[in-house]
Amino acid sequence: MSFRLRVLALLALIALTATGATAWLTLRQATSQVKESVAAGRQDVSRITERLQAYGFAHGTWDGVSPTVRTLAKDTGQRIRVVTDNDTLLADSDALAGRTPRAPGGQPPVVVDPRPRLRIPAGPVRRASVKRTVTAVAEYRSALAYATCLTRAGATVTARPDALGIPKVTAGSPTAHCAASDPGADPRAGEDHRALAPCADETTDARFTACLRRVFAERTAALAPPRLQVGLGFRGEAPAGLAAAPTVAVAAGVALLAVLGALLLSRAVLRPVRALTSAARSLGEGELARRVPVSGRDEIAELGRAFNRMAASLQSAEERQRRLTGDIAHELRTPLANLRGYLEALRDGVVDPSPELLDSLHEEAMLQQRIVDDLQDLALAEAGALTYHRADVGLGDLLEAARTAHAAQAEAAGVTLRTEVPYPVHVHADADRLRQVVGNLVGNALRATPPGGTVTLSAGQHDGAAVLRVADTGKGIPAEQLPHLFDRFWRADAARGRATGGSGLGLSIARQIVGDHGGTVEVESVVGRGTTFTVTLTAAP
Repeated sequence: MSFRLRVLALLALIALTATGATAWLTLRQATSQVKESVAAGRQDVSRITERLQAYGFAHGTWDGVSPTVRTLAKDTGQRIRVVTDNDTLLADSDALAGRTPRAPGGQPPVVVDPRPRLRIPAGPVRRASVKRTVTAVAEYRSALAYATCLTRAGATVTARPDALGIPKVTAGSPTAHCAASDPGADPRAGEDHRALAPCADETTDARFTACLRRVFAERTAALAPPRLQVGLGFRGEAPAGLAAAPTVAVAAGVALLAVLGALLLSRAVLRPVRALTSAARSLGEGELARRVPVSGRDEIAELGRAFNRMAASLQSAEERQRRLTGDIAHELRTPLANLRGYLEALRDGVVDPSPELLDSLHEEAMLQQRIVDDLQDLALAEAGALTYHRADVGLGDLLEAARTAHAAQAEAAGVTLRTEVPYPVHVHADADRLRQVVGNLVGNALRATPPGGTVTLSAGQHDGAAVLRVADTGKGIPAEQLPHLFDRFWRADAARGRATGGSGLGLSIARQIVGDHGGTVEVESVVGRGTTFTVTLTAAP
C-alpha cells in the first residue's frame, strides 16, 4: 500500500472512530438523561398532585394552600401556578417567592380533583349487617339513585312502599339482595347514613357500579372543594442540558486518539526522513558509501531507493574520477620521464642530437598531445558540449574511407581489411565524428588481429535501424573483461602496453559519440575466434 493511502486510511480510521465514539456516547448520554428527566418530571408531577389532592381531601377547602405550594416549588424546583376550574388564581410560586410571575409554559395543566372516589365492595353486603340511621329523605334519595342505576344497568326494577311510604326498590327475585352506598348521602355522616336496597344478583354489575360512582360524584360536587388546574413551568424555560463531564471526557478521548494517530503518522513519516537527512549529511561530508535501509513499496521507500541510487552513482563517479586521475598520471608519467631524461642528457651533452632521437622525442610528444586531445573530447562529450554537424551520411562511403585510411596499417600487420555493404544505408549524423568512431574500432581490431587474420567492415539495416559492424578474427576478449571494455584507460592487454593499447580512451569516446547520436554500441567476443563491435543508429528515410 502506498504511503498516501496509508495516511488516508489512518486519518479515516481516526475520524470514523472519533465520530462514532462521540455519537455513541452523546446518544447514550442524551437518552439516559432524557429518561431520567422524564422520570424525574413524572415523579415531581405525581408528588405535587398527590400533596394537593391530600390537602383538599383533608381540609375540604383550598384556603391556606399557599404554604404547601411554596414548599412543593422549593422541593421540586418547579414553577407551580394553581387555579380553579373557573380560572380563579389560588397560588403562584413566583409570587410567593417575591418574583414577578412568569408567563405559564406551553404544557397543558394537570387536573387535581379532591373529591373522594366511591369504593364499591367486591363481595355482597347483606341488608341485616347495615344499621338503619338514614332519614326518610336520605332513604328516598338513595332509593331513587339505586333505581336509576338498576334501570341503566338493564335490570327489572320493582318497588313497594315501606312503613314510611318510601319506595323499596327491588330487581329480579325478591329474595336476592345487595347493598349500595348512598351516592347522595353526606360522606361525613358515616355508616349510619348508608341506604340499602335489594338488587338482582349477589355481584355488582359493571354498569351499575359506574352509575353509582357517577351519581356519587354529582351529589358530592356541591360539597367538595373545586377541582384545580395546576400549571407547571413557564414560557421560555430552557430544557435540561447534557452533563458536562461526559462531554468533556468524550472530547478528551477524541483529542487523545487524534494525538496518538498523529504521533504514529509522524513516526512513520519522520523515521525514514531522519534516516535520509542523516545519510544526506554524511554524503555531503564525503562519506559516499552511506546508504539508507529501505523496505516496502510506498513513496517513502521509493525516495530511499532513489537516494541510494544517487549515492551509488556519486560513489561510482568519485571512483571513476580517482581512477581517471590515476590513469592519467600513469599514462603521462613514463613518457614525460623519458622526455625529461633525454632533454637533460642533450643539455648536459651526454647524448648527441641525432635526427633519429629528435624523431623519437617528437613522436612521444605527439602521443601525449593525442591523449590530451582525447581527454578533452571525452570531457566535452560527457558535458554535452561537443559540437556536431549533422547531415545525411552514407555508411558505405564511410566504411570505404575508413578502409582506405587504414589500408597501409593493415598491410604492414599482414591483416586483410575488407568492407561488405550490399545496399546503401544512410544515417543523419556528424560524418567526422562517425569516422572517429569507426577509425577507433578499426585501429583496435587491427592491433588485436594476428598476421593472416581478417577485419571486416559491414553495414546494413535491421528492424528500421542502421547497423554497422567491425569484426575481426583476433584472439578475442575474455567474458569477465567485457564489462570493463569501455572504461577509461582500460586495455585488454594485461601489461597495459602503449604499443598495443593506444591511449585507452578511444572506446569511451566512441560510446559517448554514438550515445549522443541516439545509438548504442555492443560487443561480442569469443576467445580464440575474434571480436565483433556493433553500432546501431537510427536509419535516415
